[in-house]
Amino acid sequence: MAAPRPLAIPLGADELPFVDYGGGNLMKVLLVDEAESLWIVENIFKAGFETQTHRHTGPVFGYTVSGAWKYKEYDYVNRAGSFLYEPANSVHTLEILEDNTQVWFQMYGMNLNLREDGSVESVTDGAGTLGAYLHLAEKQGHGRPNVLVL
Repeated sequence: MAAPRPLAIPLGADELPFVDYGGGNLMKVLLVDEAESLWIVENIFKAGFETQTHRHTGPVFGYTVSGAWKYKEYDYVNRAGSFLYEPANSVHTLEILEDNTQVWFQMYGMNLNLREDGSVESVTDGAGTLGAYLHLAEKQGHGRPNVLVL
């Protein structure tokens, strides 16, 4: 007899809260799969927000729902409806151009935050991001969200 097929697991738009991780910038962690080194987050950013220059050890896929953002190192602007593929080891600095810029990122591997000389200052990954998200959710009165953890 064949093994039963796994069921799809839906998450409604309001099932996971956004948490404020500084300056009114919001994040929710949708999924973390440590075996695949996969983590998926949804962000809503304020204009003027910037990340530290960083490099991902795996590929990243981004989908822009609203607003506009770019990488300081490139000329193109990501706007609502745009899709972005980043190959592993690309180096960039995210810059938000409009308020309420909403972006989904699907990331594999780690995020290496770089100093000006290119050396690694800190490392972020799915497990660490999940831990920070859960902590902020509880601290901000959302309880412990039921993030999809595989």
